[in-house]
Amino acid sequence: MAKELGFVMITPHSLRKSRTGGIIGRFSRIEGLEFVAARMFGPSQELVNRFADRLRDMPDVSPDRRDLLSEYVLRAFRPDPDTGRPHRVMLLFFEGEAAIRKIYAAAGDFDDTQESADTIRGTFGDCVHDPDGNIIYFEPAVLVAPTPAAVKSTLSLWMEYAESDGGIIKNALSLPDEEVQRTLVIIKPDNFRFPSSRPGNIIDLFSRSGLRIIGAQVHRMSMAEALEFYGPVRKVLREKLCGLTTERACAALEKEFGFPMPAEVKEALNRTLGPYYGDQQFYEIMKFMTGLWLPDVMADEMEKDGAVRCLVLIYAGIDAVDKIRTILGPTDPSKAQPGSVRKEYGSDIMVNAAHASDSPENARREMGILRPERNLLKKWFDQYYG
Repeated sequence: MAKELGFVMITPHSLRKSRTGGIIGRFSRIEGLEFVAARMFGPSQELVNRFADRLRDMPDVSPDRRDLLSEYVLRAFRPDPDTGRPHRVMLLFFEGEAAIRKIYAAAGDFDDTQESADTIRGTFGDCVHDPDGNIIYFEPAVLVAPTPAAVKSTLSLWMEYAESDGGIIKNALSLPDEEVQRTLVIIKPDNFRFPSSRPGNIIDLFSRSGLRIIGAQVHRMSMAEALEFYGPVRKVLREKLCGLTTERACAALEKEFGFPMPAEVKEALNRTLGPYYGDQQFYEIMKFMTGLWLPDVMADEMEKDGAVRCLVLIYAGIDAVDKIRTILGPTDPSKAQPGSVRKEYGSDIMVNAAHASDSPENARREMGILRPERNLLKKWFDQYYG
């Protein structure tokens, strides 16, 4: 069976209620689906109107549902009429065999919101009826499409606005009026080795900060990006590991030959083996983040996408950097507090679940390297529906 590309649209209400992690976790654990792209939108009134019209005329959706969805979008997605500030919508792409059917089944029917917790809408949505069966409150949690034609129709519209209405939503309605900080978070590749709820669970922990996600991108870090991003670490590793490497090497040599190593041997090891070992550790970091071994990457391949995925998120709010770093925990998971991201999901100093900027200045530097505002949805849409 051929692969398909399906989408999940997380509604403004779900984002405001910090249900993002739970929703992403439920979809990303589905066997046979790969989470391949994400983008934040702040839909303009024009996009909202056109989307509502398209839903109202969508032949693959029953007529009663068309009106319900169209009216919901007009009410819940429109910018604030007084300030013009937009709501936030997160668009996710999943690839895999029967992806559209699997996504639709996982989302669930609208009636599932009443009695079932087996679906996304059963857990995070609401559909309240009056005694006569009329719907008096409706919140679907996510919007999905039932057929390839409906997916193409929806995405072709949203791709028209991916640049103008998408990226980093700096003026989102849910942000406080005072000046806010922005910080970068990377959900690292170890969380995407197999289908699991881990990426969503980590986002759930970060939601305790009260901050808002204003940017999202599934990213495959190139070697060039990794070198720029982690470049300052290389010198630190060379210097920090030099003495430790010499001590371990001398201990092994003394045990093997039965005499203490003279000063000139120690000095030679400091000059050669120490920096070499530091470089090897640096190459391991590069491999972890890109899936590539730096000495094997040719010059003309440095800019190519890496072999592993991560999820880049931009959080915004008051004291965003400190709040996220507190929830993240120290670099070494063994020293982290229970309940922190790295204590719960980290394994060691390198495989430690997530990265977060340690200062506003570094947040700006890291965003400049990874450019989470880029529209990476387009290549996926073009591949399947272009």
